[in-house]
Amino acid sequence: MARISARRFLTGGGRPVNKKECCCGCSCVLFFLILFGGAICTSQVFKADNPKCSVDYFYLPALNRTLNSTTNSTLYFNLKLENPNSGIGINYNDVKVNVTVFDAVGNGSQSSHLLGDTTIQRFHQGYRKTAKKPGHVDYNMTVISQGLFPNATAVFRIDLVTAVRFKVMFLRSKRHNIMVGAKVVVDGNGSMVLPKKKKDIALGSMAPKQGCCSLVLLILGNFLALINLVTFL
Repeated sequence: MARISARRFLTGGGRPVNKKECCCGCSCVLFFLILFGGAICTSQVFKADNPKCSVDYFYLPALNRTLNSTTNSTLYFNLKLENPNSGIGINYNDVKVNVTVFDAVGNGSQSSHLLGDTTIQRFHQGYRKTAKKPGHVDYNMTVISQGLFPNATAVFRIDLVTAVRFKVMFLRSKRHNIMVGAKVVVDGNGSMVLPKKKKDIALGSMAPKQGCCSLVLLILGNFLALINLVTFL
């Protein structure tokens, strides 16, 4: 009797265990676990904030009166790109930067001229990380002279354009355009003038926020991918 009871216990009360039923049950559990995890990741991607962009270094040696050097026609700058998100990485496309100088006529608020542009190669940024990207622009001294005020100061504008994709585990959002920029005032030492109690100049963003349509498409795409994965298993 002891052997029969043990056998019945192992076979589910005397009825043989159906392997197909077991596999089906495991697949269902796995399906809901993956679906739940995918929903959490998708919600995280949807709530992602755009990177915070600023410039903390902007220097033109030719405008430094203490150096008395007008042969160095290069502008040096340093961008600071901050990922404010927790658990969400950011993939950047090539970052395009262009710098313009405003005419000295009209207090620098009228026409402007392109000083130059450059490109920073694409890169990945981890969550809660800050990337510092140095760069430089070679310019024409004639263009600079149009923007010089009598006190040797000048007003510039730096603009940044790129596209980013947010990443949570194996999920990635669609690309979102980033377009930011700000005016930069340079003093007689060739260095940028910082706002009071600030270590950098924030670049204002004009990028649109993610809409409901993108959320629906993202969830639907991930849902179909999960169904295919479970079917394959």
